[in-house]
This record gives sequence, structure tokens and C-alpha cells, in this order.
Amino acid sequence: MKPVKHSHHHVLRRNLLLAAGGAALAPLPLRPAHAQKRYDPGASDTEIAIGNIVPYSGPASAYGVIGRALGAYFAKLNAEGGIGGRKIRYVSVDDGYSPPRTVEQARRLVEHEKVLLIAQVLGTAPNVAIQRYLNQRRVPQLFVATGATRWGDPAQYPYTMGWQPSYQSEARVYAQHILETRPAARVAVLLQNDDYGRDYLKGLQDGLGERAQKMIVAQSTYEVTDPTIDSQLIRLKASGADTFFNITTPKFAAQAIRKAAEIGWRPLHYLNSVSNAVASVMLPAGADAGVGIVSSNYIKDPTDPQWVGTAEHDAWLDWMRRWHTGGDVRDSFNVYAYSVAQTIEQVLRQCGDDLTRDNVMRQAASLDFTLPMLLPGVRVRTSADDYFPIEALQLMRFSGRSWERFGKIYGV
Repeated sequence: MKPVKHSHHHVLRRNLLLAAGGAALAPLPLRPAHAQKRYDPGASDTEIAIGNIVPYSGPASAYGVIGRALGAYFAKLNAEGGIGGRKIRYVSVDDGYSPPRTVEQARRLVEHEKVLLIAQVLGTAPNVAIQRYLNQRRVPQLFVATGATRWGDPAQYPYTMGWQPSYQSEARVYAQHILETRPAARVAVLLQNDDYGRDYLKGLQDGLGERAQKMIVAQSTYEVTDPTIDSQLIRLKASGADTFFNITTPKFAAQAIRKAAEIGWRPLHYLNSVSNAVASVMLPAGADAGVGIVSSNYIKDPTDPQWVGTAEHDAWLDWMRRWHTGGDVRDSFNVYAYSVAQTIEQVLRQCGDDLTRDNVMRQAASLDFTLPMLLPGVRVRTSADDYFPIEALQLMRFSGRSWERFGKIYGV
């Protein structure tokens, strides 16, 4: 007699029936359905695998700090027992800020490293390059390191979520400040020639409203492959502008600050928040050259003496000294990464034993808490139709040594 072939589904069903009540097996303790462990690739009883793509090399390598700091936070978590007894396996790879390489690295993380989610991929163009792929594969593209508005579109891209305030909302705040303090301003804009640059420019134009066309007297773009932006600065100075909006990544931000000082151009200078780190931009540009520059923040700047000695700053400093020994305590990217890592930790703790990709996104879309190194009054809040976790910021001015906050918190 031929053995009867059971389909996998039939055998699985029979075994489940036996396990549930069959006399042949000792009865198993039944847990309520909601307590059942559920895993997607990258999660198990012992591990949660997180992928990250950041430019450790190339024109935006100043942001490599973020990838290293995330790793240092996960190392601390693992030493404390992980999350729900599961250790974080953190796989951080370099794309050199080149979108084709970002695509290769995303495929490697999903298809070979089998990560549960990809977090904090840096840059607008790199994230655009992988957004469709990750959403088709239903892999969370979580808390991307860019403020482009396209990360808050759950209807079209349910697996992509931002973290920081959007570039457009930040630029609208600068526009509001310009209108309030110098309504006759002649504004020059330097922007990176991509979606990141254009997003900021749109926010400025929207914020200035009908006066934008008259007030913006000069615009100049640069490519990330350009060696310098000297010629752009000379052109912008020649326009007669008395106000400058600097939409650049760290290397070019430092160059622009230095060049403006060299050529004796002293406009009121607004610097986008993605390049206002004291250690990697302001000091390399020459501390005196940056005096009076206006930027914005939503995290506590580590150079601001107001926070020194507070419990929150002490805990951050202790983490830096014990787990991130190579990190610069003056670099706000280390505060940023610490805060992002704590947000990832919160999401994973809310997931409990349901470590599926869909539940990761469900939990990421139901946050309401604050973080120790966010400015007072700033919260992390999301919902199923609000994928912008942080929407508040405050203006600040560079003193030559540190940033000094002023005025109200916008967007609270």
C-alpha cells in the first residue's frame, strides 16, 4: 500500500489539532491569541536585525557620525539585555551618498542580511531611489534622515516614515522671521540641485507668499560632485542681496560660511538645520565667520551651556563616554542619533512579541511621547495619517562658540 502523501498545509493543520486537544500529545499551555509570537524575516526569539545606509564616504561623509552613533546606542541596549530579551543585530553600510549605491545596499540588506526594517537612511535622493522597492517588499523605511515632505504620504507609501521636521515647514519659519524682522529684505538662495534643495526653496517661497518673487533676487545651485561653491557665492554677493538662505549639506555649508567671510559679504545668513553642527560645520568654517548665523533646532544642542548638568544631558554624556568613545561631545549629530535610536527602541518595545513588518509600521504610527534630548515642549507624535513625528522647532543664533536659542517654539 502506498503511503498517503499529505500536503504541508494538511499536516500542519493536523499537528495543530493534535497539539490543541489530541490525546497523543501532552496538552500545551494555551496562550491568548494576542500573546502569540509573530515574526517576519529579521526577527526571532533572540534577535532583531536593523539595516542602515549612511554616507561614510563621499561628499556627505560628515553624516557618517549618525551611523556610528546609532550603533553605539544599540550596543548599550544589547549590554542591558536587548529589547524583550532580543539583541539588536545592526548592519550599517556605506553608499557614499550615491543613489545607485543606495539601491544596491538596500537590496543587500533586505535580500541577504534579511533585516526586519531599514532605519535612518540618509539623504533625500538616496531615499527616493529605494522608496518604491521597500514599499513593494513591505519593508519599513523607518525614520528616514531627511526632512523632505514626501516621507509623510502613508496613502501612497505606507512603509516610509520621516522623523525630523519637514524642510518646507522649517523654511516657512525662516520666511516668517524674515517678514517680521526685515520686510524689505533682498534674499539670495544657494541650494543643492535635487529634491532636498527644492523642498527647502518651496518652503521659503510659500512662507514669503506673494512677496517671494520680489524678495528673492538671486538663486544659485550646486551639484554634490562640485569641488567648491566659490563661484556661486561670488555671484550671489554681486546680486546685492542682504539676506542669504544657505540650503547645503555640511561640506558645502562650511565652504559657504568661509567664502562669504573671505569676500566680505555679510548678509543676514540663514543656515538649514541639517548642517548646523558645531563640530563638523561651524568650527571648521571658522568660528568667527559664523557669528550671527541663524538656524533652527528641535533637539538640545550639546554646546548650549543651559543643558550642562541636567539629568538628561548627564545621561547622554555618560552614554557618549562609555559607548561612543570616538564621538565628539560637541557634535549635535550625536544627540540627533541618540534621539532617533530611542525612537526606534520605543517602536520595538511597543511591538512586544509581534515583530512583523506591518506591526512595526502600526506602532511607528501610534507614538506620543517625549525624549530627554528634545527641546522642552517638543514631542514625538504620529498617527495612521500623520507620518511626521516631530513638527516643532525653535530659531537660534551662533555666538562664535555655541548656538543660542531665541523666540518662541514654532509648530507646537
